[in-house]
Amino acid sequence: MNVGILGHSPGNGHPFSYSAIINGYSDAGLREAGWPVIHEYVRRRHFCEFGVEGLRVTCAWTQDAEVTAALCRATHIETAVADPTDMIGRVDAVIIARDDAASHRRLAEPFLEAGIPVLIDKPLTLDSDELDYFAPFLGSGKLMSCSGMRYATELDACKSAIADYGRLRVLRGTVVNDWARYGIHMLDAIFPLLESRPVSIRALASRHESLAISMDDGTLVCIDALGDVPPIFRVDIHASRRHSQHDITDNFSMFRRLLSEFAAMVKSGRPSESAETSLVVLNTLIAGNQALRINDEVMIDGAQLQAVV
Repeated sequence: MNVGILGHSPGNGHPFSYSAIINGYSDAGLREAGWPVIHEYVRRRHFCEFGVEGLRVTCAWTQDAEVTAALCRATHIETAVADPTDMIGRVDAVIIARDDAASHRRLAEPFLEAGIPVLIDKPLTLDSDELDYFAPFLGSGKLMSCSGMRYATELDACKSAIADYGRLRVLRGTVVNDWARYGIHMLDAIFPLLESRPVSIRALASRHESLAISMDDGTLVCIDALGDVPPIFRVDIHASRRHSQHDITDNFSMFRRLLSEFAAMVKSGRPSESAETSLVVLNTLIAGNQALRINDEVMIDGAQLQAVV
């Protein structure tokens, strides 16, 4: 299946990491592209770990022709196009690898309306009206969007043994940067551990963006977006019988799993996760933004979720 990759955000190397995982990479090209962290973690992987279920990135576009050329050199992409819509008719699916949510609908709409499956970098949107637009595509298997941390290998063991923890009391997520762009990392990591649903989210007094989410079974989820600090992506689980701490660092494996789930969706025409899973996360993210703006508690509207799934 031919895939197009499009977009680029400052500080976000996902076009390079995703394309390298699918296509393989040029050592010199990736080194010269200026993404040393990505270059280092792909170099540590065995050649057999590259390639994703028949996908091949064949077209690329970014807002900067030089970045596009560097991406093509680094990850063996054959064609650089002048406009994103030039990919229509050439590709079977597209990956929008920009993490600025405001650009996502504009970039995705031509492909979604043409029936082309789309993977959109997190967060899908920070706007409730846009989420209403995207929801049918999430449900029909034409759209996928989440953080790679939904598939973090570091959480596999606790997911499979979560019943052994007893009654969950508090789950904490700690992440760099801001809630709007990086809170979704912790929501996608933590919510799959829970059977309960979010009821409300409250902004806490802090020097950074700190939020507390009340779940409908009484579990508390606390997420701290620490701002400009050394990299941290950590989940802490506190329960009646066990405690554990999980630092999430294996980007390659989580991204490869994410891309494999996307490939499965493209092949089957069925969502890799239920639309409700994504909508719960995104409604919580949007409600958290509102809570931070008003410095108070915001209810998370479960009734609206049910209406759009």
